[in-house]
Amino acid sequence: MCITCGCEGHRHNSEHEHGHTHEESRFIAIEQDILHRNNLLAERNRGYFEAKNIFCLNLMSSPGSGKTTLLEETIRQLKNRKPIYVIEGDQQTSNDANRIAALGISVFQINTGTGCHLDASMINHAVKHLNPEANALLFIENVGNLVCPALFDLGEKERVIIVSITEGDDKPLKYPHIFKEASVCVINKTDLAPYLNTSIDVLRDNCLKVNPRLRIFETSALKNTGMEEWCRWLVDCINL
Repeated sequence: MCITCGCEGHRHNSEHEHGHTHEESRFIAIEQDILHRNNLLAERNRGYFEAKNIFCLNLMSSPGSGKTTLLEETIRQLKNRKPIYVIEGDQQTSNDANRIAALGISVFQINTGTGCHLDASMINHAVKHLNPEANALLFIENVGNLVCPALFDLGEKERVIIVSITEGDDKPLKYPHIFKEASVCVINKTDLAPYLNTSIDVLRDNCLKVNPRLRIFETSALKNTGMEEWCRWLVDCINL
């Protein structure tokens, strides 16, 4: 984890009890200041997107959920209807960006090194390079992580949490904050349900227990099932 989002600052030795020191208080103040600066820049990003009528989605998930495959299939179905741009976030490599570029889409790769999330400054930098045209779709594929990406506003219109059934049906209960922060949930890899002990219904119910306002889609991006409803929702949002 990284010190930017304060991950390292929340370790606590449970073997002894003591009052919080002034040093710990100072750390909390620093963390709040970092988030404050990020949020100010996120508002600038949001204003830019609104001015150009760019529909921006922040895709968040654990590694291996099928984010990139979902994004690839979404692009195939929508690229002839709207201009699409992608920002790819990973600690290393441009593997996912290469997959998106192969579809003829403008993509910008962000490698975070030891960082575990994207922030508003990174998005601002990427957007300046992409220079997306008005009335476009912008997908941000965040770093695979179910904790830190939920802390950072990027200026997006919608936060989408993608969870595959291979991760188990208790994932929303174990990592509730990212599900609470999202407005949309995509349950992916549903084609594997017959081979697992995971219940799609239980997973869906657990998502709604954590966040009753979640709009949920069930897909298998690899098998192209459930994609029509997901893409229809995207088009409806763009046309609002």
